Formats: sequence, C-alpha cells, structure tokens
Amino acid sequence: MLSTLRRQTATGLRLLIVLTVVCGIVYPLAVWGVSRLPGLSLSAEGSAEGSSVIGVDPVAADPAADPFFHTRPAASAAGVLGPADTTTSGGSNEAGDSTDLLDAVAQRRAAVAAREGVAPAAVPTDAVTASASGLDPDISPAYAALQAARVARVTGLPDAQVRALVDRATDGRTIGFLGEPTVDVTELNLAVQQAAGR
Repeated sequence: MLSTLRRQTATGLRLLIVLTVVCGIVYPLAVWGVSRLPGLSLSAEGSAEGSSVIGVDPVAADPAADPFFHTRPAASAAGVLGPADTTTSGGSNEAGDSTDLLDAVAQRRAAVAAREGVAPAAVPTDAVTASASGLDPDISPAYAALQAARVARVTGLPDAQVRALVDRATDGRTIGFLGEPTVDVTELNLAVQQAAGR
C-alpha cells in the first residue's frame, strides 16, 4: 500500500513538473516566437498611437473644432456617442423593437447630423448602431465620407486629400466577396494627423 502511494506520488510530481514546463514555459515562448515572425499583419505589442483592432473613439479637446474621424458608438459608452469603455466589450443586447434602443439611435442620429452639418436622413446606419463587441475599429466608407468634409475643414487639408486618405484606408471585401468594405478609423486618423503635420 505504501509503495503504491509513493509510486503514484512520484508519477504525479513528474507529471506536474513536465506540464509546468510545457504549459508555463515552452508554450508561452512558442506563442511569443510566432508573434515575432516577419509578415504578420498585426503587431503583438500594440502601439502608442492606438490599436487598429480595437476601436477607441477619439475625443477632441474642442468639440466645435473636432479634427477626428469617429468610430461606431458603443453600448458601454456613458454618453450617447462615446467614448467607449475599452475595458468592457459587448453589445446592448436589446431587441430591435426596444424603446430604449430606438431612443438611443434617434439621439445618436441627431447628434451625428448636428456634428456633420447634414440632415438626419443622411446619417448611415453604422453611425448610430453599436457593433456586437462595442469596440469595432471599422466604419463604412459612407460614414467616413460623411465625416470627410468636417475633418478637411478643421485640419485645413484639402477636401480631395482627405477623401484620398479615406480611399487609401478603405479595405475591400474579404476574399473579394465576403462582408462589406470597411475603413479603419485609427489608421485613418493617424494618416490625417500626419498629413496635417500634427
């Protein structure tokens, strides 16, 4: 009985050591090594400017002179449009006929229309509805085009140059037919700020 207990204890201890080395040292080092392979599209360490995979809505120091393109609203935002709480991911989980959701969409539509100086009917759907994660960095080309005139006016860049930056930041459909074209807001804002010399 005692010899069986010793044998099982020794086997369990060896297994603990092997799994600790494999899962606690070898696997993390392998993942870290793969993240350093050339050609991977996203940096594993992030960036000081922001992330192209997490949509953080920029906040202008002066809302009347807002030089930024904006992301979709987030369900985690304290206000109607944002900014989002990036520590929380998730949608509102409200049904399409929810009066709270319909009120929020109407408030967002009015706020975006006022900010961009257009009629509420001109505001695209993704400007007033949150993504499933609430942290989507992409907007539709229509929403980017809606914001281009304001960004050009505030930054002093020619309208055609801002629209060209939007075109360059636009990604087509995945594999040519999946999904819709998107514009990454973080990358677009960085390009605009660089072009404006800020």
